[in-house]
Amino acid sequence: MESEEATVWDTERYPLSDPGSTTWHDVVAAVRAELAADGCSVIPDFVREDLRPALRAEGAAVAPRAHYDVETVNVYNIAVDDSLPDDHPARIPMRRENAFVARDLIPADALIQQLYRDADFQRFLAACFGKPQIYELADPLAGLCLNVVSPGMGHPWHFDTNEFAVSLLTQAPEDGGMFEYCPEIRTAVSENFSAVRAVLEGAEGARSLSLHPGDLQLFRGRFAMHRVTTVRGARQRHTAIFSYTERPGVIGSVARTRQLFGRVSAQHDAAVAVRGDQLLD
Repeated sequence: MESEEATVWDTERYPLSDPGSTTWHDVVAAVRAELAADGCSVIPDFVREDLRPALRAEGAAVAPRAHYDVETVNVYNIAVDDSLPDDHPARIPMRRENAFVARDLIPADALIQQLYRDADFQRFLAACFGKPQIYELADPLAGLCLNVVSPGMGHPWHFDTNEFAVSLLTQAPEDGGMFEYCPEIRTAVSENFSAVRAVLEGAEGARSLSLHPGDLQLFRGRFAMHRVTTVRGARQRHTAIFSYTERPGVIGSVARTRQLFGRVSAQHDAAVAVRGDQLLD
């Protein structure tokens, strides 16, 4: 069993180092069922209650290091050219106002760094997503990052480049900052542009989540369009984003990395983007 002092999570509710236990299997089965039905699962109070103040403080300490650059984007984060039809959803502009703290700016002993590297945590996530194994993203900047949304700002509609996403709310805003998503709005073989455009133009149908600090969220973000609504009040919204892949050695693209972090490394310059489908980013 886990040593309580050595783990970030609540070991009684979530015995991650004991995959033979009934509790472990029950949690994994519940998460799988929610992912299959809704493309999203929230594991409440995952982080130990006594560690949540430290989790928040660590995020607040590095938040000022976030790369911040308000820009006009579209739901796919791609360049728009004359080849796109006039009614293509990529032609609908949005403001991207959130910021990211890159992994190399987060202390190695931070709780989210410990959690990201933990073998029991990775095995648990792989089981939840139905994968034989997952790997840490080899990207030195994007493998683990802190998403920072300041008051008066939000994170617009987008899709993830990974099939699955893992995130942990470390600091909740005073108001607003709701996570909204449209589960399975596209598939690996169909973009479903008409449905995407309808949501961007204000059609109803998106689901909303109210997350609490310490909640772990598993999400099929490659196929679900999602956003964070405008944060209100005096407090920022902080979320740790853990990026894993099904194959080792994956590095983010130069263009996307520069957009999110304002810089790239030699590893990015040498990397070739790898995708498991032909969808737009």
